[in-house]
Amino acid sequence: MKRLDGKVALISGTARGQGRAAALRFAAEGALVVGGDLRHEEALETQRLVAREGGTSLTPGPLDVTDEESVRSWVAEAVDAFGGVDIVYANAGAVRFGAIDGQPYEDFAFTMRAELDSVWLTVRAAWPHLVRSRGCVLTVGSTAEPTGSLTNRRTAHSASKGAVIALTRQLTAEGAPYGIRANCVSPGLIDTDGSRTDLLADDHPMRGTARHIPLGRLGLPDDVVNAAVFLASDEASYVTGANLVVDGGWSTVLPGATT
Repeated sequence: MKRLDGKVALISGTARGQGRAAALRFAAEGALVVGGDLRHEEALETQRLVAREGGTSLTPGPLDVTDEESVRSWVAEAVDAFGGVDIVYANAGAVRFGAIDGQPYEDFAFTMRAELDSVWLTVRAAWPHLVRSRGCVLTVGSTAEPTGSLTNRRTAHSASKGAVIALTRQLTAEGAPYGIRANCVSPGLIDTDGSRTDLLADDHPMRGTARHIPLGRLGLPDDVVNAAVFLASDEASYVTGANLVVDGGWSTVLPGATT
């Protein structure tokens, strides 16, 4: 029997990166995946990739995780198609980096909506269905929460991800009476198409981060998804309120001296 056999899994942000990897892996583990993204055509390509591997997935119209009605409709279509919701993986997000003395409020507010409001809206819309299924919530934090950074100006990102982790702990408390588990996966620097255009770009001060990671490499989307599958599965039936850091040890070890 597969680890997520027959579970209905809502995964936001499935157009690329960690979301696409999650859709493919959750489907391979037997989940009925409902994906969604503003990049609708790319999300449909993810659906085709899932089908090619023999999995089951549905991608309704474009999903805007910062829009209440868009999220509500997405959840409703999942329930209409598959009868309920067992797993909510609030993966989608977007960020605008900037320092406190230079970032406009518009960029700060954009990041908070995309990385925090999106999680709250998604979980709230799915909550009644999670109550019925005694389901689980997966959120995405970051190593931007426990430490500051000298190389990446990220006031909004640090604030939003810290709030996501705090929200997850509160969902743990509110969900426990209904058997709902809530856990967070916090990636370090992950090698994706998106990160290659900013944090891993040749002109960014973080481009050499891999040499400071104890395990000696950048993370991959599958590294994050491996943790998410565990937390979504019955193997983690006694795990709730956890923040599982997936960063190769980066956030726990001071960097060595530069030469």
